[in-house]
Amino acid sequence: MTEDLETRRGTVTHLDDGRQRLEFRRSWPDPIEDVWSALTEPERLARWIGRYDGARGTGGTGTFVMTHEEGEHTGEPMTILECDPPRRLVVQWAEQQEGMTWRVDLDLRSEGGRTWLSFVQVFPADADVVDYAMGWHWYLDKLDAVVAGGPGPGGWDGFYAEVGPLYGRG
Repeated sequence: MTEDLETRRGTVTHLDDGRQRLEFRRSWPDPIEDVWSALTEPERLARWIGRYDGARGTGGTGTFVMTHEEGEHTGEPMTILECDPPRRLVVQWAEQQEGMTWRVDLDLRSEGGRTWLSFVQVFPADADVVDYAMGWHWYLDKLDAVVAGGPGPGGWDGFYAEVGPLYGRG
């Protein structure tokens, strides 16, 4: 993995309006273009999270399917709110099981010979962010495997046993 377990953990801060902001920061010694490719190219995207079928670029719409989830893999409508290769990608989709709209901001920057990713999602004030944080932690560890070429986090049960205590679970 790119950093130790504690460093890879998501952090939650409270915004002035009460909403909760979840942020993960990850880094790799790989060029920014390579990390961007892992976030956006269909074959690499499928290896860590799922599939996006639709128009690419700012304003593009399509269907997003998280293929690494258990159960039926149904697609959800997704919109690309911002796309500024290889620095910024903002996507939004209606998460139908939870009944809320999800917006994820992905920002990349190069600094000190590394490419840094900031992953941000904002949740309502009353959301239980812990489960979402652990889920995104698992997906970002899978992204790490795609970028770095190493092993992924494995199955959910083993991951939960390792990471759950960091988030007050398990």
